[in-house]
Formats: sequence, C-alpha cells, structure tokens
Amino acid sequence: MLTQEQNELLTRTGPGTPAGDLLRRYWQPVALAEELPAGGAPVPLRILGEELVLFRDDAGRPGLLGLHCSHRGADLSYGRVEDGGLRCIYHGWLYDVHGRCLEQPGEPAGSTFHERIHQTAYPCHEAGGVIFGYFGPGEPPLFPNYEFLHMPEGQSFVMKTVYECNYLQGNEGNIDPTHLSYLHRFLRDDMVDARPANAETNGNVSSNSLFGRDQSPTLEVEQTDFGFRIFALRDAGNDSRYVRIGNFIFPNLAAFAGGGRGDGYGVNWHVPIDDERHWKFMFNFSRKTPIDPEAARRETTKEIGPGYLLTRNRTNRYLQDREEMKTRSYIGLGLFFHTHDAMATEGPGTIQDRSQEHTGYTDKGIVMQRLLLLKAIQDVQEGRDPPHVIRDEETNRLTGLGALDVVIPSSEDWRTVWQRFLPNAQQTLARV
Repeated sequence: MLTQEQNELLTRTGPGTPAGDLLRRYWQPVALAEELPAGGAPVPLRILGEELVLFRDDAGRPGLLGLHCSHRGADLSYGRVEDGGLRCIYHGWLYDVHGRCLEQPGEPAGSTFHERIHQTAYPCHEAGGVIFGYFGPGEPPLFPNYEFLHMPEGQSFVMKTVYECNYLQGNEGNIDPTHLSYLHRFLRDDMVDARPANAETNGNVSSNSLFGRDQSPTLEVEQTDFGFRIFALRDAGNDSRYVRIGNFIFPNLAAFAGGGRGDGYGVNWHVPIDDERHWKFMFNFSRKTPIDPEAARRETTKEIGPGYLLTRNRTNRYLQDREEMKTRSYIGLGLFFHTHDAMATEGPGTIQDRSQEHTGYTDKGIVMQRLLLLKAIQDVQEGRDPPHVIRDEETNRLTGLGALDVVIPSSEDWRTVWQRFLPNAQQTLARV
C-alpha cells in the first residue's frame, strides 16, 4: 500500500504538481491525427489539467496553444485557420504554432504591441497516426524511436478511449500479468485467436488456454533504462514453460504481448485529462502480417462510440451478461479487452485510495512502478533528468524494449529469450 501523501504525490498531475512536472518531461500523445485532417476545425483539448486548442495551420503543421486568447480570453477553438496561424474571431488576433502573436488588427498602424504577446504554446510531433505534445521546460528531449510508431502503412492501428479514473490506475493494469487468467479469460477457446509468437512450433496452443492452464504464474521484474521488464512464467505442460514478457515504460505507458497477432505487440499509453479522467491511447502493430485499418476501425466502432466513449461503461454496468459468464467468458463483458480493463480500473473510484489496499505477490510490477515513479519525481525536484528522457541517438536505439510471449523448454533461460525475438535486440547482438 501507499501512504495518503504518496498517493497524492503520484496521482495529482496539474501544473506545478510533482507528478505533473514528471509527466511533462516526456512527449505525450494529445490526439489522433484523424481528429485533425487538413483544413479541419481546431480541436479543444484538456490535457494534464490544462485547457488547450490543437490546430493544423495552412501549411499542415500541428500547433498546440492555450485555449483562451491572450487578449480577452475568447475560446480559440472557434477561430479561423488562416494567414499562417489561428485567428481569434473576437478581435482578429492571430497566433502561429509557436504562440507568437502575428497580428492585432485593432491596434494602431505601426504598433509593436503584438511583439510583447506570447500565447501559451507547446511543441508538437506527429508519428504513428498520433499528434504528441511536449509540455516541459527547456529544449524537448529526442522523440522516442518506438518501433510501434514507425511501421509501414497497413501494419499498425491506433485508437483511443476515455477512462473515468486517474491515469495511474490505468497503467497499473498493464503490468499485472496474473489478471489475464481471470479478467481476460474466455471459457471457449474459439472466441479468441491470440497465439504466442512461436505458436507454429508449440502446437498452436492459444494464449487463452495457457492462461487457464496455470492461473498462478511466477513473476519476476528486471529493471531497465526505459523502466522494467516483467516476466510471467506459466506451466505449459510437456516440460515446457509459457513466458510472457511485458514492459513498463517511463512514465505512463506499457507494452504487452498479443497486440500484434504474434509478430508485434500492443502498447497502452495513459495520458491524464485531469486527475479523475484520462485518455487511453491503444497502439497495435504487426511486423509481418498486414492490418486492415478499415476492418479494425469497423470493429472498434462497435465498442467505442461518439466522443471516444466506451459503449459499455459504468452507467450501463458495462452491459455485463450473467448468462455469458456461464459458457463463454469469465466476466461476461464481451470480447473487447479495453472494456474489461475499464471495469477493473474505474471500479476503485476516480482516484483510488491506495492506503486501503493490500498488495501481495501478484503486485510485484505495480509496487516496482510506484517506487520508480516516486524516485523519478525526486530526480525532477532535485534538477536531474528522470529515467528514459532521451538526449542522445545511441540511447534512442531502444534495443531492449518490446513485449512478447513464447513457449520454451523448461530448461531454456527465460531471462534472455526476448533477445531472440525482438529485432532491435537481434541487430545489437549481431554487431557484438
């Protein structure tokens, strides 16, 4: 458990808060690129407790500004995109993507007043179908060279949804391997098609079957420069072991096996809207198998409706079906894992009171994450870069980052098996 003071420290993310200062040292997703098409309207956003507007100028560059005009506070999301920036429709003040005030039409000719005005503005970067912002001080760090953000067209898909809870609750669910044997388990194996990365060599047994075979995995955590690896080891029968490897990635995302149909992985990135709600950006990619984005979109729209709200949500009790629980799934909430996660992480309330919990063996990763985040907050407070703030190209190779699940002989070293399956790690080993 955490003390109430520690819980406050980790969950409050607005401007000037310790956790907010930490999260602002990293690039953060703010919107899907599809929300901001060329010629599209500006988009009002709330991120890390700040009111913002995202727009794409007439040269196609994304800009992220404070929502309220520096003049008299008008809402810039109603503004006109023209003349190299975003123009407030109240009095015509014009701002570029850097927050510079380019024009003040009502001021006298020759006035330099506009030169003394600077609208709040944050750097943007577009990658992997997502627009990112950097909210911290000074020069932004290098944009992380994550594999899932640099796939060829047709081999990745990204979506997002709103969770009605603090960001930390969402990310803690990603580094809890034991819950896969319960929350995400189906009673009929034909309902899911996820297979370990080497399914062709282990009898094509589904991950779902392996979750059910051994519901009490052995857990180990290994610290890395990007966060940590968490290993979940399950008995796979015939003197073999099912090894599932996930990653906690500083400060608010995680990689998990199974999101890439066996030859990739998934990533969940949890970005605070405010202290009681967050965006969950969900990335999936495949290195070899094409992903039909339109088919993925059709499937997603069944589960995520207007406003990126889950169709099954707390107001309708996630449409739990008690009959389904008897014959199809353990929890009766359909096939969409992100709905399952919402039920589990929203249940403790918008900000979980961790002083009342009782953590145990299954929470190894969660306890490690909290300790590392508390240490990272201290780093920022003492003027140091926290872990995984990338300043050089060599560090940005990220050779050890990636998730997978495999079945291996019980005699094989499970700690190093990831080196055989992650392409970046293989390239590094080949150079040694």
